[in-house]
Amino acid sequence: MRNSNFDELKSIIEINSWTKNKQGVDKNVKIFAQWMKALDFETIFHKREEIGDHLHCVSKKRKGKKLLLLGHLDTVFPPDTFETFKEDDAWIYGAGVCDMKGGNYVALQALRNVYQKYDEIYNIDFLLVSDEETGSDDSKHLLASLASEYDYCMVFEAAGVHDEVVIARKGVGTFFIEIEGKASHAGNHYSDGADANLELAQKLIQLVALSNLAKETTVNVGKIHGGIGANTISPKAHLTFELRYTSIEERDRVLAGIDTIVSTSYVKGTKSTLSGAIQRDVMQPSSAQSSFVERINTLCNVTLSTEKRGGVSDANIISSQGVPTLDGWGPYGDGDHTIKERASKESFIKRIDLVSKILIGFMEAEI
Repeated sequence: MRNSNFDELKSIIEINSWTKNKQGVDKNVKIFAQWMKALDFETIFHKREEIGDHLHCVSKKRKGKKLLLLGHLDTVFPPDTFETFKEDDAWIYGAGVCDMKGGNYVALQALRNVYQKYDEIYNIDFLLVSDEETGSDDSKHLLASLASEYDYCMVFEAAGVHDEVVIARKGVGTFFIEIEGKASHAGNHYSDGADANLELAQKLIQLVALSNLAKETTVNVGKIHGGIGANTISPKAHLTFELRYTSIEERDRVLAGIDTIVSTSYVKGTKSTLSGAIQRDVMQPSSAQSSFVERINTLCNVTLSTEKRGGVSDANIISSQGVPTLDGWGPYGDGDHTIKERASKESFIKRIDLVSKILIGFMEAEI
């Protein structure tokens, strides 16, 4: 493997790439742009004012299927919290080494192997976004607009513990309900008030009841607050809740239920307002995705292990646009989102080898 001492990976891990650190993320963008230019990619910068720029690396095009490699450059660690790089015989430690600068590096090294073999790359593009860790609120629109240009997508989040690739991820939405009641003295005028806290309690129970664990649908009310004090009927209350689901049918069922709960006043005199949205829609298995797996198995003489994950990634976004998508092409690691984040050196080598074979097969129109 080129640069098997991981010096290049070290250089980007040691640059802080917290989502809100635009300067640091943009440094990573520029480094990746230089690496991709060396492979004759056109580098398109999608400039942003408050977050890092998104980088779309575009290859030459010929007749045939088009493949998108997808990654993100941001991490969850603010400056001065986790910026070191270290390694031992088996592991590399650092911010983003598995989530997901390491995955981006796997894609880069595989593309280098393809370029070394053919002296060109075509029909394979690489998109690196800058805000995945905070929900892809900006980049999801860019990704959705580009989706129709591609026949397949490979996402470079971390591999599973047994090198699994990801075929499904739950959809997720975050919502807020503001409840307006009427204040009154709890001792002298108890019946004159409209208790927003009591309305919140009723709504909380009804929301959680929308969960269906048999179908892996969950509604979690994660934060509540309301009221003024013990002697006052609460005039205002607020709750924050999250929806996760594994199918479009369950999404629509729960959204309809939420609307009913919000529009119902369980306590006379209260009024409720809903805000929030689905952040990333569900990534569901499909026949086209299964065919993609079968072609890889045949071409590379492997049997890919697959898994479903409850967490979300940008695979949700591209998959929900109808593009057959496989996630988990990065190295295996653990401790992500903690200062113990690490990735397996052996997994890097195995993943680069396999992805290189897949991309070569794509170039030779065997996938």
